[in-house]
Amino acid sequence: MFDVMLLIVWGVVTWCVAGEGGFGAAVTCLVIIVSGLLAMNFFEPFAEFAQRNLMGSGEWPFRWDVIMLAGLFGLSVFGLRTLLEKLSPRYIEMNGLAHEIARWSFGLIGGYVTMAFLLTALHTAPLPRNFMEFRPERANLFGVLAPDRQWLGFTQYASENVFAAGRIFDGPVSDFIDDQADENRNTVWPSFPIRYASRREQFASGGLIVAPTAAPTAPARPQGSGSGAAGF
Repeated sequence: MFDVMLLIVWGVVTWCVAGEGGFGAAVTCLVIIVSGLLAMNFFEPFAEFAQRNLMGSGEWPFRWDVIMLAGLFGLSVFGLRTLLEKLSPRYIEMNGLAHEIARWSFGLIGGYVTMAFLLTALHTAPLPRNFMEFRPERANLFGVLAPDRQWLGFTQYASENVFAAGRIFDGPVSDFIDDQADENRNTVWPSFPIRYASRREQFASGGLIVAPTAAPTAPARPQGSGSGAAGF
């Protein structure tokens, strides 16, 4: 049943995105990806701020993560889509075959990313560690694909290799010596699924004292050093 629900989300979003035409679907797909990256990078600091300054008692520390993650994603999609419509209000026509290929291709990508993002958001929700057919260790799409781990991997890759603003997503850094290269290198050890599985287990057991929401912040990578500490 859980896997079917994911397919429904994928299908509905694909249909909606494809309905915007070839050019519109491409723009919307890009907006979804960028919004997802922005939400993933900033939800933990926002959740920690809300926990400390708004509501930090009872079950609220367990709720802020998913509220901020989903909220930032929704606001980013709406805001970026509205901005782009203002900047480019005209509809750009495409050739018939190219139009069909583009709208369904970008529709499928946008739908898959949305499904993967929402599945990742479930990791942060105040739910038991395992619920329905959801398992943090499981490939949660019919036991074959793991859209949540794929999205986490993509976010990790983007924060390490594409962006460089001084902060890495989910990236405490550990130094180790590469025997073959005979030099010190930094390796990122992501902990997102583990941290949030532990939080959900704590929530299900009735625990209300939680660790800090945000992952440890990695230092900026010095010029010329190994990979793993570049910022988002």
